[in-house]
Amino acid sequence: MVQALHLYCLIMAGGKGTRFWPESTQSKPKQYLTLTGSNSLLTETLDRLEGVVAVNNRFIITVKEQEELCRDHSKAKIQHQCIVFEPSGRNTAPCILLSIASMLKSGLGPEDVVAIIPSDHVILNKTGFQQTLSKASEFSKINKKIVTIGIPPHFPHTGYGYIEKGETINSDFFKVASFKEKPHYDLAKKYIATGHFLWNAGMFVAPISVLLEEFKLHAPLLFQYFDKLLESIGDDEKTKAVYEQLPSESIDYAIMEKSNQIVVIPAGFDWNDLGSWDALSSVVTQTQENTLVSSEGSYFNNSRDNVIYTPGKFVSLINMEKHIVVVNDKVVLVAPLKDSQEIKKIVDHLKIEKPELV
Repeated sequence: MVQALHLYCLIMAGGKGTRFWPESTQSKPKQYLTLTGSNSLLTETLDRLEGVVAVNNRFIITVKEQEELCRDHSKAKIQHQCIVFEPSGRNTAPCILLSIASMLKSGLGPEDVVAIIPSDHVILNKTGFQQTLSKASEFSKINKKIVTIGIPPHFPHTGYGYIEKGETINSDFFKVASFKEKPHYDLAKKYIATGHFLWNAGMFVAPISVLLEEFKLHAPLLFQYFDKLLESIGDDEKTKAVYEQLPSESIDYAIMEKSNQIVVIPAGFDWNDLGSWDALSSVVTQTQENTLVSSEGSYFNNSRDNVIYTPGKFVSLINMEKHIVVVNDKVVLVAPLKDSQEIKKIVDHLKIEKPELV
């Protein structure tokens, strides 16, 4: 595939993924785990850009504590100097503003187009992803808009935000009527029934100048620090001092929910944000009616619909349904699939009782 209009890409890779505990920990978060293929989620994210975003046009933003992991999982797929370090966790809006400052300091111009994507999502249809990204970047470049990528929903998910499609622009693009918070089940069903809603995947494409204009207009309390941030790049202490003054806000709250410069393109590819262990059942091929992510052999007797991660260990289940089974050298986790979101409560408990396990 031809590279998309000299497109740049920013990958956000500083998350902790606590709902994938005990494999995802502060020392090795979810994006560095191998869950769906032979490579980590971050490496697979970089591989999806092959042919559409040149290696020297890729940036990653993460935290200093993850530097070694980040470099190990992005070797030969990104330039050494294109990793941006967030001095402290300030949510996605400050993170993106800092990244823009770093990209401008490295030589990008205001009219350059940047795709901003998470590091820990699963997308199996690489061709569809690249085609959608190329269309989004071309439209964004020509029309000076922020293009967000929405996922056509296939069931009423209550763990995702939604994008309401507005007026049709052409066969691929729609104006955004509204962004909706994560709905309860009945409301999600209503969204699906209308045919006007997409899942919000947190991926968008825009010229740098448009992003900065929208920060200035809709998030002035953040944007007031931009010149100081830009000036500080290259001096970690100065950057830290400026950055920690920025309000902690999500990009959705700071810009996306307020801007009238946003259009949406429905994705031409599959997508899963792997929010928790149960999500693996939709992206890993079944083994004897179970999702066997990793093991050293298995035996199942009257057991089905379980998600199992026991690398290097033989696993056997008898009369067991719809459970998560995770085993590593320090921890055994067994929980009903329906309670997968509760795993973060274990993490909260261990932060006090046994912090070495998180």
